[in-house]
Amino acid sequence: MAALGKAAARWAPGLWRRAVRAAVWLGGRRFASGGAQSPPTFGLLLDIDGVLVRGHQVIPAAQEAFRWLLDPQGQLRVPVVFVTNAGNISQCTKAEELSAQLGFQVEPDQPLPRNDFPAIEGVLLLGEPVRWETSLQLITDVLLSDGNPGTGLATAPYPHLPVLASNTDLLWMAEAKMPRFGHGTFLLCLEAIYRKLTGRELHYTGLTGKPSLLTYRFAEGLLARQAAQRGWAAPIRSLYAVGDNPMSDVYGANLFHQHLQTQQEGAARSCASILVCTGVYGPQAPGPPVPAPGSEGSPFHGHRDFGFRPELLQAAHVVSDLHEAVRLVLRKEGWAL
Repeated sequence: MAALGKAAARWAPGLWRRAVRAAVWLGGRRFASGGAQSPPTFGLLLDIDGVLVRGHQVIPAAQEAFRWLLDPQGQLRVPVVFVTNAGNISQCTKAEELSAQLGFQVEPDQPLPRNDFPAIEGVLLLGEPVRWETSLQLITDVLLSDGNPGTGLATAPYPHLPVLASNTDLLWMAEAKMPRFGHGTFLLCLEAIYRKLTGRELHYTGLTGKPSLLTYRFAEGLLARQAAQRGWAAPIRSLYAVGDNPMSDVYGANLFHQHLQTQQEGAARSCASILVCTGVYGPQAPGPPVPAPGSEGSPFHGHRDFGFRPELLQAAHVVSDLHEAVRLVLRKEGWAL
């Protein structure tokens, strides 16, 4: 988590692009095409936590899944992009970590060219901190003092400084049996504190990460670029988004699918949501029964600014794990298993 105010808050040009890139990782090398399989016309958007790993432990089914995604030479058979809301680690470090865990080379996205945007003063929130109370105090000080916490103001300014947040996940899955509080829970605390102190609502200049359309549009571009690097001439028409969190992964994929139905630009025509049961969502999870996503009585875990549309929480497919998800996709696309 990074909190920036006037005293230390003039962030470099390209802020929005960096916020989006913090949520997207590109998987796979630029291998030469091999084998007799026709070029793929589909691509995979894979979540990480709860789909590939639980904390530092690889989910065995994820390793099995890549047996179907890699050819005998260890080359990806289809374009794959890892899309995660976690922004507390650099792309290069995450790529190295995934490479060691999955057993093949994962490369980070290449930085985009910088544009000449004017400097902005405000607050950038990327992920839940270790010491919540200290960070909540610091961010509140910056907002209530208009970026000058050393001086203080008699009246809290409103509108306050711009606030950008990436990752609104209320929960995420690590090694523990129960879900862990995510950055969305931290934002909920910040919103409640600000409202309690000022009587006003905290306003976000923008939200990135899943389920925002901005993240999925960026990921679609990475899939197309990866296909071009591999020499696959066929356009990527169908996207399959695999995740464990109904609110971020399923909601976002369905929202993007609706968006694609109304757009003419770009090659993609569909984005199917696939929900796995190895993370936040799991019918056999300990504790009281949880209503199915989108059903009557199910709690809304999304951020207030995204609104609640129950139909977007309904996954196109619910499977046990990534292995089953990959087999489902390959069968639907008519590829040999």
